[in-house]
Amino acid sequence: MRKLQLSVLIATIVAGSAVASVETDTAKKFNLDPAKAPAQNFDLTNWKITLPELTKTGKRKGKALEIDKTQLGNTETPYAHPEWFYTNKDTGALVFVAPNEAPTTPNSKNTRSELRAMLAEHYGEPKNNFVVASHPDANEYGAIGGQLKATLSVDHVSVSGNPKKNGAYSVVIGQIHGSDNEPLKISYRKLPNHEYGSIAWNYELNPIPELQDAKDENGKKLRQDIRHNVFGEYNLRENAADPQDGIKLGEIFSYEVNVTGDTMHLLFTKNPGTDNEVTKTFAVDLTKGQYQGHEVDEGYGTDWMYYKAGAYNQCNTKKNSSDCQWRGMESGDYTQATFYQLELNQ
Repeated sequence: MRKLQLSVLIATIVAGSAVASVETDTAKKFNLDPAKAPAQNFDLTNWKITLPELTKTGKRKGKALEIDKTQLGNTETPYAHPEWFYTNKDTGALVFVAPNEAPTTPNSKNTRSELRAMLAEHYGEPKNNFVVASHPDANEYGAIGGQLKATLSVDHVSVSGNPKKNGAYSVVIGQIHGSDNEPLKISYRKLPNHEYGSIAWNYELNPIPELQDAKDENGKKLRQDIRHNVFGEYNLRENAADPQDGIKLGEIFSYEVNVTGDTMHLLFTKNPGTDNEVTKTFAVDLTKGQYQGHEVDEGYGTDWMYYKAGAYNQCNTKKNSSDCQWRGMESGDYTQATFYQLELNQ
């Protein structure tokens, strides 16, 4: 028995050392410095961030805390938050944390420590967002298409929740958001009894404005997410087998989103930069509409969009949602993602 326990201990130490080595090598690859603040390791000049904390003064008093692009991208007096947005002291990577319960944005039940691309200074102007190439007024916008590249690990998801709900044990780590809906939402989900988690992405049907909240004859919203598995399976339930092709907590992977012309190209990479690298690719014509035969979908050819990245916790305490709890950070009711690369090219 003692030999078995010793073998298990040695295996655990070796595995932990291997993970630490990958983290260190990845940090070196992207020239990260543990002594520097987020804006000194990453270009944050075209981002703002929303954090899961109440604003106590100013115009946003009583709302979720927001740090604008001028303050966030400042390398002379760089911004960090000790709980929700900070530099990993060992690697220099950028850490995003969001608890199950905290102040949220007006249109969401879920907390977030999440960046929102800001190509201009103000929300209302077209120059703040991007469009596809065939958009009828493309020249009025801040960019035509664009690229988001990320290398990261998901380190923690809530330990509470209802396994029958896809939002439980889940975090969104990258998005393209339109004026109302999202042509892309990348998520990670891991059940408590599993070693591996799953990566998936959603395309949200985009009906005409009059049908945004309409329902079909069965009472189901016409505006819905069409989900796609990447590594593992997004909708696993309590007694499902562990998705061996998935990704563990703390394991580094990458995604790249590249909108060129009218097409959204997606590249997901497991074990990036190793002999065991696995890639999955997808391509979607954002102008086509009627996605996978859904006639209600108008596509995103005449819509404006923007990138998002960070930790958007899908676990919340609202009734009939993900049935998660809030017992405090020490009880594990939060999500955390660590980015080694975060590159926006627009």
